[in-house]
Amino acid sequence: MKYTIPVLGFAAFSGTGKTTLLEKLIPRLNDADLSIAMIKHAHHNFDVDQPGKDSYRLRKAGARQMLVASSKRQALMTENVLEQEPRLDELLPRLDLDAIDLVLVEGFKHVSFAKIELHREELGKPLLYPDDPDIIAIASDQPDSEGPLPALDINDIESITAFIHAWLDTQHTDRG
Repeated sequence: MKYTIPVLGFAAFSGTGKTTLLEKLIPRLNDADLSIAMIKHAHHNFDVDQPGKDSYRLRKAGARQMLVASSKRQALMTENVLEQEPRLDELLPRLDLDAIDLVLVEGFKHVSFAKIELHREELGKPLLYPDDPDIIAIASDQPDSEGPLPALDINDIESITAFIHAWLDTQHTDRG
């Protein structure tokens, strides 16, 4: 799937450390003057609002969209009329794509777009690659430099950051 802005996913089984890695990665990308947007897939019912707050009460009263805004931030909560899995191609246009350089995605591992696979041997899970042809690198606690894809050390945030910068350079070249 082609997007108008670079979109890079992090795919892994639960417990691999996707969020932990992204918490370390995003500040380094920001330090390089990259504006990052993040999309995270949740597999369960979640709430970002606090029970008892006005916005929560109004949403629970039936508002299908609730936009909360202040001078510091804004958040849009949308109640899905039909319970179905969100689609990445429907979520991306909801972002202010003119204000960002890169969209990072946690989850959506079955959608076709560029992804770095995260893998930890101790979890005993199989690699998603080669079954997922959209995986462009594997970051592991036991990197295999013999494989066909770039092998990154999951604990070396600097090498992962450098890989993303190199990948971004190819994306800007590919897009014109």
